[in-house]
Parts: sequence; structure tokens; C-alpha cells
Amino acid sequence: MSLKPGILILGKLPPPYMGPAIATQILLQSGLNNHFRLIHLDTRINPSLDSLGKWSIRKVVKSIQLYFRMLRICFTQKPELILIPISQTSTGFLKDFIFILIGKLSGRKIILQLRGSNFVNWQSKSSSVMRAVVKTAMKCANGIIVLGNNLRFIFKDYFPDERIFAIPNGGNFKIPERVKANEEKVSLLFLANLFDAKGIRDVIDAIRILNQQMKGRFTLDVVGKWLEEGTRNYCMKQIADHELPVLVHETTSGDEKMNYYASADIFIFTPREPEGHPWVIVEAMAAGLPIIATDKGAITESVINGANGFIVPDYDPQAIADRLTLLINDASLRKKMAAKSLEYYHEKFTEDKMVDNYVRCFNQLIQK
Repeated sequence: MSLKPGILILGKLPPPYMGPAIATQILLQSGLNNHFRLIHLDTRINPSLDSLGKWSIRKVVKSIQLYFRMLRICFTQKPELILIPISQTSTGFLKDFIFILIGKLSGRKIILQLRGSNFVNWQSKSSSVMRAVVKTAMKCANGIIVLGNNLRFIFKDYFPDERIFAIPNGGNFKIPERVKANEEKVSLLFLANLFDAKGIRDVIDAIRILNQQMKGRFTLDVVGKWLEEGTRNYCMKQIADHELPVLVHETTSGDEKMNYYASADIFIFTPREPEGHPWVIVEAMAAGLPIIATDKGAITESVINGANGFIVPDYDPQAIADRLTLLINDASLRKKMAAKSLEYYHEKFTEDKMVDNYVRCFNQLIQK
């Protein structure tokens, strides 16, 4: 009996809890194990969110160790295919480029993956040398994965259409039975790392507007870790000065995280900057929540404006407040949109759907 094809998956594992790390964890624990021999190289070098972007000798040593570890895996375990996530910063991509070269020189097929949508913006600001490095990296690869069809255009100059694979995030989430602390008030939820790029400042400003019109009708739970002191100070001052019905909670995971979804009526995630296919959107759909979001990355492939939520402009607290007003005032609309979110989740974003997409992608590349 022949062994299943080997897939070497590069990627960080949590903690810290960030989208790419969560994706790697879900992938490694998924039904992909039924089709392939999964090998993992944990590329995590930051022990916490606080150490992101900070240089240290320890990180340099750790990176060098990872390169040698990958080289050993390539020649001892002989994977048929290597999955390499790529960064959208010059420093990050140069680190990834070495992984790509190791895979190429060891004779392995390579599939890259972009977990975001800022690649074009970054490249437009990069030096000619950096653009040449990216071009070389793409030539070493056999294809690339993006998180939605909306993002295929990013790599049209590097790969033919059949080698650009759109695979959205998917997972099986255990949402507890719905329990509400106060049935008379509509519960709003914002869950993400807390900094301006994720839109938390716009959400707090929207709540200030909303509270003037609908005081006592709603509450907002904000769940996440503050990553910018200025943003934290601004938001907390607004909450205190205007006596906003907002509770801020520490970042969480697992069952405790799912409890927040179970007690919410409306989910808000309105990033200002490029996104991929945010896990919080998938989780909110699995929880059957109406969603208010912005048009970033592949979000509009999950949040269909007017069906299971609303798409609002970024940097627009008034638009957020207007849509919240509509949903708070109309329980039947909330129920209708909630049902649509759950329907879309089961149609496209379960773990089985994601695994099927990866299986097709991996087999297509291995068999070529």
C-alpha cells in the first residue's frame, strides 16, 4: 500500500492568535489528513503580539534554524508539494524567499499562499530590486492560493488563470446554545485585534452617534487586544466621556470566544485597510449573525449587501450607525439576515468545503 502524498505546510501556530496562525492550525487538524501525509514546519518566531515587527538576535537565530530544519525535511521526508505563505512586507518576503529557494533547489513543487490583499499596494511602493525578487519567487512556484475570487487579479501577471486557486477560509465552529443576558437590549459584537486598521475607532464613533438616538436600546461588546496606545486612549475616552454602553474584554479563544458570538445579535467588523478573508466573518456566519462590514479583500464574497448584512464605506461611522439603527429597529430583518448568514456558511465555508478546495488544488499540482 503506497503512502499518501506528502504535503509540507509552512506556517505559524497560535499563540499569538492571528488569522494566519488560526488558518494553519485549522488546516493541520482538518480532513486533509485523510488525503495527504501532512508535515508541518512551525515558522513562529514571535511569542506574542507585542514582539511583532521588533528586531532581535534571537529572531535571526530562530530564522536560520528554520531554514536548516526545512532543508532536512525536504531531503528526509520528501514531500511532493510545499505550501508556503508569503508576506506583504519587504523584510517578511525576503525571509519567505529563502524558504521558496530551499524548496526549489530541493526539487519540490511549490504552492504559495497569500493571506491578505495588500500585495499590489506593497509592490507599487517597493524598490526595483524587491520587485525583481518577487518575480523570481513567482517563477519558482507552481501556483498560488488566494482567499477569494475577488483577489485573483493580484497575480494575473505572474501565473496563468488555472494556476491561481481561490480557496476561502472554512471551519467547523461549535457555537453554544444562544443565551442572552438582557432580552430587551440588542447585543452588538466587535471582535478583532484592536487597532485603527481594523476599524475599531470608526465603530466607537458610530456607537457615540447611535447612543444619541437609541440610548438604552443596545449594548456593544468589544473583544480583543489593544495594539495601539493612541487608539486605545481615544476609544476609552469616548466610552467614558459619553457614557457609551460598551464593555471591552481581553482577547480570548476557544469556547469562551464562541460564547460572545452566541450572545450577540449583530456582528460588526469594518476594517479600514486591506484584508484577506477574515476568520471573524466566517465565525459570525457560523453563529448566524447579521454582519456589518466594509468592502476589503474577499469580505463581499461572504457578506452580501442587503442579504446577510450590509457593506458600508470605510472611515464612515455615520454609515455604520445608520445600518445599526435599521437592524436594531427591525427584529424580523435581523432574523432574516441571520438565517442567510447560516445558509451561506453551510454552502461555502465549512471545513469540508475548504478541504475539498485544497484537495483539488494539491492533486492538480502533484499530478502535473
